[in-house]
Amino acid sequence: MKKQWRILTESRNYKEGKFLNLEYTPMMTEGTSMSKMLVEYFRPPATAVPASEIPSVRTDLKALRSDKPVIVWFGHSSYLIHCKGINILVDPVLSGHASPLRTMVKAFPGANVYQTEDMPAIDYMIITHNHYDHLDKKTIKKLRPQTKAYYTSLGVGKDIAGCSVNDQDITEMDWWETEQLSPEISLTATPARHFSGRGLKRGGSLWSSFVLRIYGYTIFIGGDSGYGAHFKEIGEKQGPVDIAILECGQYNEAWKHIHMMPEETVQAAFDLKAKMLLPVHWAKFKLALHPWNEPIERVTKAAVAQHMPIATPMIGQPVTVGKQPVITSWWNF
Repeated sequence: MKKQWRILTESRNYKEGKFLNLEYTPMMTEGTSMSKMLVEYFRPPATAVPASEIPSVRTDLKALRSDKPVIVWFGHSSYLIHCKGINILVDPVLSGHASPLRTMVKAFPGANVYQTEDMPAIDYMIITHNHYDHLDKKTIKKLRPQTKAYYTSLGVGKDIAGCSVNDQDITEMDWWETEQLSPEISLTATPARHFSGRGLKRGGSLWSSFVLRIYGYTIFIGGDSGYGAHFKEIGEKQGPVDIAILECGQYNEAWKHIHMMPEETVQAAFDLKAKMLLPVHWAKFKLALHPWNEPIERVTKAAVAQHMPIATPMIGQPVTVGKQPVITSWWNF
């Protein structure tokens, strides 16, 4: 039976023919020079990419066994959450590029060491929004035989179904909706300050963060977001959280409303009432012009200064929620 997709216009977040943010969110900051930005984009500094291969840790994902949630980051915003035999995969981009063409936005050398063949059986896949660096159709297609169910933002279901996925296995969610995945696991879609779009069309589907409650632990899945009042609202309604997984990279003053600055990432963690911060959205793709390791340098400095516990794993290095991770500046090479 063919799935009847939800009617987008019934969402209170859908207005004027598209989805909107909760607060005014221009794509570009006022006073931004488009011509200057284009010149800078085509003349990126050498430091925008690493000088040598990204180091990583090889973890046997299929052998993970833990009663506490374990998070294994694969670079950028892709990571696995494991707890008590349950595997949840978030925004997997494992094809080596984050664009419609494999020759564009290629992964840094060493950053694409984890492939679909390394993934365990997936109980739940979460796709936060439909941008190429979060929804990778090649990866979804390859993982389809071993993935049981998909949860995503309102309007993104058709993109996932286009990856040979049975549309009956896909659940779309609007902000503040909660799905009970099992007696011990729930997922709540929460707001983000961003946008959606593949190709030229924007706003045709929603972008979300998520709050995952799993066996007594609370994990914030950030997706992409500029800083805003929504973090405090989520913290008040859903917090405290045991760990907040938040973006810290691919920022620019020219688009600061849709991607946080690293210092804002730390503030967002405080707003969420997080016990620990795990910064992501860096170390794999060049989508901005800052030095490739500047995001982690800035977010770590701010976290230490403000006494926010922070995890800074290498790609593939497990982080166990509730345990203090080993902190090393592995990105200095």
